[in-house]
Amino acid sequence: MFNSTRSWAGLFGAAVGIATAMFVSGADAAPVEFRDLRVEVVGQGRPVLMIPGLNSAASTWTETCAALQPGVQCHIVQLPGFAGAPAVPTERFLEGMRDRLLAYVDDRKLDKPVVMGHSLGGMLALQMAAEKPGRMERLVIVDSLPFFAGLRGMTPEAAKGAAVAMRQQMQASTQAQWEAGARQGARGMSRTPANSERVMAWSLASDRTTSSQAMSELWGEDLRPLLPKITAPTLVLGSWAAYEPMGSTMESTKKIFEGQYAGLAGVHVSMSQRGFHFLMWDDLEWLVGEVQGFLAAK
Repeated sequence: MFNSTRSWAGLFGAAVGIATAMFVSGADAAPVEFRDLRVEVVGQGRPVLMIPGLNSAASTWTETCAALQPGVQCHIVQLPGFAGAPAVPTERFLEGMRDRLLAYVDDRKLDKPVVMGHSLGGMLALQMAAEKPGRMERLVIVDSLPFFAGLRGMTPEAAKGAAVAMRQQMQASTQAQWEAGARQGARGMSRTPANSERVMAWSLASDRTTSSQAMSELWGEDLRPLLPKITAPTLVLGSWAAYEPMGSTMESTKKIFEGQYAGLAGVHVSMSQRGFHFLMWDDLEWLVGEVQGFLAAK
């Protein structure tokens, strides 16, 4: 029997496959190198800056960029020290990357770009918009929170202490412990085992000092006081399904997101029914639909 939902999903998948092939062949031959960032520019039209998460490669966004075509110019960022990219010394990773990304936007003369960030990339998007209110047209935050330690019920003060201990422990771990941690951390990142393996490989290819510093900042920072400074309309896309075995529901998880983003005027939170942390892999059709609707809104 004809199944319209399945047929539409199949057509969407085929279209993304074709678009991704065009993406690979149509990307700039040489990525832009700018102040330790490597940026691949694809397409023509509305500028969209795409920032991956902790230890992640720029290719996190490949299928998303392809599915958003035509009419979008993707600026897909590779952050230094992650997934095999050369590391750079930095004592304040998030602040340093925020400033580099803002400088890139100005250098390329991007007129009020949309900024999409996943996980740590979402925190960077929030920091950019708070630092330069009005410079970004819109934000799309994919499975990221302004205060990650709040998930453990920590106060901001306790989170800072825990972050220092976390960094020290990560840096002091043996290679075997580091590899075991990477494998454990990759579990639950995606519904697809092959994608979880990809996440693990990226982690193992990342610079340990950079990863430790970035992870400690991700855990120790509380961006909630910055949210009232942000004027850009913001779409937050969240996941919950990986935590269902622990008793989480979509409703309870959405309340956590809404509570953390309460200080951001006009924010819209939407939850994936099935995706794990890498929503752009597990629930691409839904993610693209949400983003396209958000970008089309007046």
